[in-house]
Amino acid sequence: MLSYTTENRKVITEGDFLVVKIRIIAHSSEPFQNRSEAGKLLMRELKGVKAQDTVVLGIPRGGIVIAEEISLRLNCVLDVVFSRKIGAPGNPELAIGAIGEEGKACINKKLVNSLGVNSAYIEQEKNAQFSLIKLRALEYREIIPKASLKGKIAIVVDDGAATGATIESALLTMAQESPQKLIAALPVGPPDTIERLSEYADEIICLRAPDSFGAISQFYNEFLQVEDAEVIKILRKEAQRRKSALHVTN
Repeated sequence: MLSYTTENRKVITEGDFLVVKIRIIAHSSEPFQNRSEAGKLLMRELKGVKAQDTVVLGIPRGGIVIAEEISLRLNCVLDVVFSRKIGAPGNPELAIGAIGEEGKACINKKLVNSLGVNSAYIEQEKNAQFSLIKLRALEYREIIPKASLKGKIAIVVDDGAATGATIESALLTMAQESPQKLIAALPVGPPDTIERLSEYADEIICLRAPDSFGAISQFYNEFLQVEDAEVIKILRKEAQRRKSALHVTN
């Protein structure tokens, strides 16, 4: 397998075929207006995807807003994928790992070692975050049942990646469900994180990968916390869409 990198994409040869593994649209640090704008811009890069074969999965909560924009414009199924970060001691926004809905955790050992985080803390945080996932899953799955990914194109979406732990955990979980193709779609993330995440997806699309990266929030003019009520509203709209689609097919 031969690989090479151009300015914006990494291309891999598989037999006689060239497969785009990473698509970075720009290295700009220009901020998005909000998550809705980021979703619309991501959708443009996915417009070749066939709606009937696709499920767009948003990571609650911010990723759901972006996933909804994509699913509405592609006219495909919207779902959720649960993944929660394991924050560093004293700095919960810094992800030293993440845990998914199957209870499996991804831990950044290099970061853990550099910060001197002990195993007892990690275990405690894993249990706490997994408990929150289970509570949220019970609530959300009452509104929309889990969509099957077998043989489908699964697009996993979040509002950005810093260390990439949260979306890595989500990708690992979704890979177990036998999708035909697994795509990670992100508005923004640092180049090294995007490169690393490509190991867990068939394709990764990132709109902006600036070399200087602090927090995800710096790349949005409006980055308000997404409340649970907003997510529930989005899921209820999706439930109605699914119901309407079922009537049409019948």
